[in-house]
Amino acid sequence: MTARIIDGKVIASELRARVADEVARVKCEHQLTPGLAVVLVGNDPASEVYVRSKHKQTQEAGMASFEHKLPAHVAQADLLALIAKLNRDPAVHGILVQLPLPKSLHTETIMNAIDPAKDVDGLHPHNAGRLAGGFAALSPCTPLGCIILTKSVHASLEGLDAIVIGRSNLVGRPLVQLLLNEHATVKIAHSRSRDLAKLCARADLVYAAVGKPEMVRGDWIKPGATVIDVGINRMPAADGKTRLVGDVAFQEALHVAGAITPVPGGVGQMTVACLLVNTLRAACAIRGLPKPGV
Repeated sequence: MTARIIDGKVIASELRARVADEVARVKCEHQLTPGLAVVLVGNDPASEVYVRSKHKQTQEAGMASFEHKLPAHVAQADLLALIAKLNRDPAVHGILVQLPLPKSLHTETIMNAIDPAKDVDGLHPHNAGRLAGGFAALSPCTPLGCIILTKSVHASLEGLDAIVIGRSNLVGRPLVQLLLNEHATVKIAHSRSRDLAKLCARADLVYAAVGKPEMVRGDWIKPGATVIDVGINRMPAADGKTRLVGDVAFQEALHVAGAITPVPGGVGQMTVACLLVNTLRAACAIRGLPKPGV
């Protein structure tokens, strides 16, 4: 048996197209142009590439894109002042501060300063608390993408056994809450869990978000299970260059799983698409409009 490859590129493209259709509709019916502001501090090359991708895809969806690039030595008070300005700006419906921030800045203070209604990263305690309580909230983009990818395989997640390996605030913890909202039965594990292979063995859905290259082996996977690999790890390649691998030993799992996301080309493709979804949802909520059809 060879697993079905879950093509994140295709699914993300379809999602972006649906967002663009909904943006066009709210523009026409309500004269509302959703706006996303991205704040980049410093010149981390990976972050710069990511921000450029966000800017391009935001504009392609018909949204307004506002970029704010600040030097790495920016004072925390100045960054907080910018966030306060964006909180007040009626043209801005989503605010994203690109992480990681320089060590001179206190990340928690910065994230907590964002208006929860505009927190399209879903990291403000208000949104995290609402999500944990089972209430409507802006959810972190990567877990949201994981759910959409899973639903491309399973029409319903109700009653399925799921394991989430990883407990970060950005992925693992919110993913557990989203799965509970889908009525799955969920275990959360991490790199220090005992007998991790046995914990995985009965899971219909395996989410690997632990940040350890190829930690999840093929013989851990229940035959026919769906595997969503969130990990992105750079490893040495035979030609002296590097290659990207996930947290799952892909070639091993490929012959056991029923469906699996590749790295690259899987979850990573969904993150920006889900950022657009959150921005559209935030814009409609702020304006008092019904939740958009995406």
